[in-house]
Amino acid sequence: MSLVIVSGMSGAGRSSVAAALEDLGWFVIDNMPPSLMPKVVELAESMRDPSPSLGLVVGREVASDISSLIEAVELLRDQIPATRVVFLDASDDALIQRYEGTKRRHPVPGESVIDSIHREREILSKVKDLADIVIDSSDLSVHELRSRVYEVFSADGTSTEMRVVISSFGYKHGLPRDADLVFDCRFLPNPYWDKSLREQTGLDQGVRDYLLSKPEVTEFLGVLQSFVGYLLPKFRAEGKSYLSVAIGCTGGKHRSVFLAEELRKWIEANGGRVSVRHRDFEK
Repeated sequence: MSLVIVSGMSGAGRSSVAAALEDLGWFVIDNMPPSLMPKVVELAESMRDPSPSLGLVVGREVASDISSLIEAVELLRDQIPATRVVFLDASDDALIQRYEGTKRRHPVPGESVIDSIHREREILSKVKDLADIVIDSSDLSVHELRSRVYEVFSADGTSTEMRVVISSFGYKHGLPRDADLVFDCRFLPNPYWDKSLREQTGLDQGVRDYLLSKPEVTEFLGVLQSFVGYLLPKFRAEGKSYLSVAIGCTGGKHRSVFLAEELRKWIEANGGRVSVRHRDFEK
C-alpha cells in the first residue's frame, strides 16, 4: 500500500489536494485526527481488498495535537516504506487574503489573523521538516494546485521512484517558492535581442538553433546535466520522492524553456521519471 499524509498551513489548499488525489483514484480520508492515523492504516491493510493508495488529510485542529502527528508519521514510515508526507505552505499575505475572502475563523487562537498564522507556522515547522514534498500554493489557483498534485501523484503515483519536475521561469516574474534547486541562466546569450526570434519561445526551432550555435550555451548545458546527474542518485539515496528543479532566465520565454526541455530529454534518456512545465513562457 502507498500512503500519503497531507498536512500544512490552514488555508494553503489541503482540501484541494484531497480532491485531486481522489480524482487520481486514491482513497482519501479528510480531517483525520493524527492519533487515529495508525489505527486507520492498520484497518486498511487488513481489508480483503485493501486500497493500494491511501491518503490521510490532517484536520484543521492539528496544531493542538502536533506531537501525535509527528509520532504517527514516524511510526507509519517504519511500517509502510511507500509513505510520503506532503506539506502545503503559502505566504502570510496569501493566507491573510484567503481568510479575509472567506471570513472563516483561523483554527489557531490569536489576537489577529496574522498572529494566528505566525503561531501556526511555528507549531507546524517540525512537520514541514518531516515532509517529503512541500508545495507552496501562494501563487497557484485551485486548478494549478490540482495540476501540481497530478504531476506528483500521476497514474503511476504508487511508485516509490523519485519524480523530477523541471520548471522554467522568468526572474522578472519572481522566483518559484517551492523549488529544491534553482539555476540562473541569465548570463547566456539572449535570443530576445534578435527581432526575428523575439516572439518565439524556447520550444521553437529558430530559438533552439540560435542557442545551440553558442558555445557557452552547449558548455553550460553539459555542466548542468553533469551536476544534476551527480545529484539525482544522492537525493534518491536519501529517500526523496519528489525533486523540483527550476531554471530561470529574464522573462522565462527563451533560454530557460530551452534548457528545461533539454534537461528533461537527458533525464528521460537516463531512465528517470520527469515532467516539465513552463511557468512564464506565455506572459
